[in-house]
Amino acid sequence: MKRPSTDPTAIYRYRDGIYAVDLVTAAIVEFDFFTWLDSHPATLTEICRHFAFKERPVDVMLTLFLANSWVQKNEDVFSVTRLGKEHLVAGTPWCIEPYYSSLKDRPICQDFIKVLKTGQPANWSGTQGQGDWHDEMGKDDFAKYFTAAMDSRGVVLGGALAERLLEKTEIGLGKRVLDIGGGSGVYASALVDVFPDLTATVFEKPPVDQVTRQYLSQRGHGDRVSIKPGDMFKDAFPTGYDIHLFSNVLHDWNVKDVKHLLTNSAETMAAGGWLIVHEAFLNEDKSGPLPVAEYSTILMHSTQGRCYGTSEMRSFIEGAGFSRVDHFETIADRSVFVARR
Repeated sequence: MKRPSTDPTAIYRYRDGIYAVDLVTAAIVEFDFFTWLDSHPATLTEICRHFAFKERPVDVMLTLFLANSWVQKNEDVFSVTRLGKEHLVAGTPWCIEPYYSSLKDRPICQDFIKVLKTGQPANWSGTQGQGDWHDEMGKDDFAKYFTAAMDSRGVVLGGALAERLLEKTEIGLGKRVLDIGGGSGVYASALVDVFPDLTATVFEKPPVDQVTRQYLSQRGHGDRVSIKPGDMFKDAFPTGYDIHLFSNVLHDWNVKDVKHLLTNSAETMAAGGWLIVHEAFLNEDKSGPLPVAEYSTILMHSTQGRCYGTSEMRSFIEGAGFSRVDHFETIADRSVFVARR
């Protein structure tokens, strides 16, 4: 696949962070969150208890506020910063709450109120009359629509990933890639373009696998990238592969599911094989960077996952049985973990 001559990061950020304003609005207007926290510095658990919130969405919300320097964290206790006190706490001359009130009826803002309370994902893009993203992917029309969207993103991200892997690793010594939950196969295609000795298989469930077949045919990769239909949570991973790729997959799932997928990878991968985990990661203490904290809000809204911190993902990977874990940046706020079995 041809690489662009320019960096589209700023363009990606508008789309990635589009839901952040709605989460901020819900916190300020619906819950008056900063006024309460200013009087009651609290741990994540205490915040959840007071507001009857669930942990996953609160984790995302607090990360967003940390990245904006509206709250600070001392050990496990969150409190409001001077910036937050002046502009986000009720009763100050500069409180911005009335300005945000005009946004409170936006559908995504209303979704966040429910997600904070239930922990369950909302409908994709706030669409009424549909299930959440996980349910909708089982329908032909939505599978085509969503896969097309992720493919357009992956054309840039996949090329950058492959080139960085070529620079930083020896994965070219491998022979067979299993692209788990690989969607259109755009990332598998990028790898075989850069590593001429690799072949790949996209492990994807119906009806997405049929969409995958069309994309691979269009790109002319049918001879080196095959398709194996299957559900990564219900079916055993195909064996005989010495590279496993999870690209923009794990962030859609909760901690339990992420650990399950990585453990299955370790148990079915050939000895000495490579694990590649590619997506947007928060920094080690989950205080930023801001673009990733903003991106995590759309994942929290529409999936069962969120963006994970680098320390979290490293612990998941090592806990599954991988070693020699390395991490480096690619493009557009994405980065990649590489480890050995």
